[in-house]
Amino acid sequence: MKYLGGYPEHIQTQARQLLEQGKLADLLARKYSQQHSVRTDKALYDYVMALKNQAMRAAPAINKVTYDSRLQVLHSALGLHRASSRVQGGKLRAHSEIRIAALFKETPPEFLKMIVVHELAHLKEMQHNKAFYQLCLHMEPNYHQYELDLRLYLTQRDSVRRQSDSGVETS
Repeated sequence: MKYLGGYPEHIQTQARQLLEQGKLADLLARKYSQQHSVRTDKALYDYVMALKNQAMRAAPAINKVTYDSRLQVLHSALGLHRASSRVQGGKLRAHSEIRIAALFKETPPEFLKMIVVHELAHLKEMQHNKAFYQLCLHMEPNYHQYELDLRLYLTQRDSVRRQSDSGVETS
């Protein structure tokens, strides 16, 4: 239950029971039956820019958006926002990029939107504070539910991986 560590015990218990009963995967599959079509870096850039222009027109420009296969869920990095500034010939040049873990190529669209919203919110708020989460909710009113469900999805995914590594058959 490493992905649910910050959640109340009753939620962790319920998730553990659903996982042990083999019902978590079915619950998530029923709730999130679609997959998005944002598969390339270009499509991801267009998707991110559309969300940014819809909700955060005044936010700093984004120079690069990519799927990154090096971002690992195990290292708690599902997405990354990086900003840098350099002086070049007397001018200050700002560069901003967003990297999204490659696992989001094959998730429901709600999970992709949740992680993109999260990284876009970092354009204005670097810390995970009240203002940050208010911005996330402004861009996606179901942000908290999608975050919880993504954590459940990752828990289920981990469980299947562990079972296949140990040779246990999964349904």
